[in-house]
Amino acid sequence: MAPVAKKSKGPKVTKKFVINASQPASDKIFDVSAFEKFLNEKIKVEGRVGNLGDSIKISQTSDGKIEIVAHNDLSGRYLKYLTKKFLKKMQLRDWLRVVSTSKGVYELKFFNVVNDEAEEDDE
Repeated sequence: MAPVAKKSKGPKVTKKFVINASQPASDKIFDVSAFEKFLNEKIKVEGRVGNLGDSIKISQTSDGKIEIVAHNDLSGRYLKYLTKKFLKKMQLRDWLRVVSTSKGVYELKFFNVVNDEAEEDDE
């Protein structure tokens, strides 16, 4: 049997993600520090929770923004999933949604509420 060549790993990939929760945080319905703590506890690295180490840095910046710098394969979709999970836990999922505004940037926005009573009066 021929020896199997080891796969050489490429250069380390650094990804930067920003979760902007400034709008609900300014209205005092969203606790950014609790969300940061939630991310620290729930992000999985190599299949294990609480294994962040030096590979992932989570920091809270001004105006209710959370910045995640990952030196491994971390997907934005996974961060969106965790954000939705936190909103459900805090019972805010009915009022807030997670929207990707650009690559690596997610924003929490309020749902647009349409007044149905005004439409019924017109009929």
